[in-house]
Amino acid sequence: MRQPSAWLDGVGHSFRVGPAEMPKGDANEVIIKNHSIAINPIDWKLRDLGWLIQTWPMVLGCDGAGVVVDVGSDVHHVKKGDRVIGHAVSLMSQNPKNVAFQRYVAVETAKVAKIPDSLSFNEACVSPLALDTAGTGLFSDRDQGYLALEWPTLLPKTSDKKPIIYGGSSSVGTVGIQLAAATEAYVVAVASPKNFDLCRSCGVHEVFDHNDPLVIDRVVQTVKAAKPTDFVGILDAVSEEESFKIVVAMIEKLGSGNLTTVLAGPKDIPSHSKTSCIEGINNIADPLWADLIAPALEEGKLKCLPEPYVIGRGLESVEKGCLTNKKGVSTKKLVIELE
Repeated sequence: MRQPSAWLDGVGHSFRVGPAEMPKGDANEVIIKNHSIAINPIDWKLRDLGWLIQTWPMVLGCDGAGVVVDVGSDVHHVKKGDRVIGHAVSLMSQNPKNVAFQRYVAVETAKVAKIPDSLSFNEACVSPLALDTAGTGLFSDRDQGYLALEWPTLLPKTSDKKPIIYGGSSSVGTVGIQLAAATEAYVVAVASPKNFDLCRSCGVHEVFDHNDPLVIDRVVQTVKAAKPTDFVGILDAVSEEESFKIVVAMIEKLGSGNLTTVLAGPKDIPSHSKTSCIEGINNIADPLWADLIAPALEEGKLKCLPEPYVIGRGLESVEKGCLTNKKGVSTKKLVIELE
């Protein structure tokens, strides 16, 4: 039996829809019938540059939401018929069955979570990759250049930590703010003024304008004055030359803290700081999937943000979605409906 998939034949090619084998799940995998998929910058960057892809042609895609149609023998937290989100990690497996840009996908059980009926597939599919990316940056070890916050819970707790989230209105930024806030850390964000309310809705304590000429001094002053004592560092969810100038200067003036980035980081950082580049394809954030995501979504304590913008219907829209994402999209995440 075959299914439609969005294939890439090589570096720089356009996506084409063609047949692929129906996925057969392993004991620890869930087969999901995708209803909605989301576009991430990594998708068009892989298309343009061919990073990490070992064999062509290849299918891409990380984010999906749909209905469980089969589960492996070692899967116990979801069942057939459940509405779920899943983070497809084909770059780890190099297997086309583990990708989101197709009708049916096999996802490792550790990266699948149930979603409530109140959440549409379009809304839900924006979050999987961002959850793993933000989770890795926030909760991995400090001696490896990450921020090492305590793991978040649904119960009240206390924290003496202070992180900064640069790019607070992005997909990774909004998730990062929410996860950091769930640890009761004192969270400071940097974003565009038009997105301040979005950042505040995620739980940020203070948010500053990235275009303000005094943004570095304002953030540093706020972080130093905040009651918690431990400035852990900055999660740069933008990770471009302009953001590097700002975040490195902040760390220099604060005199402590690590810098974790979503793309290759700056070459020069203060000697007191360590830097790390987040690879969102790993098992570091699996405890979030196991213990937090489903109940937090059910209770409304975790929001799937930014809001979806439906760029098209059907896998034929993947190419359009990647081209549009490459041009830049603010406070929305591009989504394609498959059903």
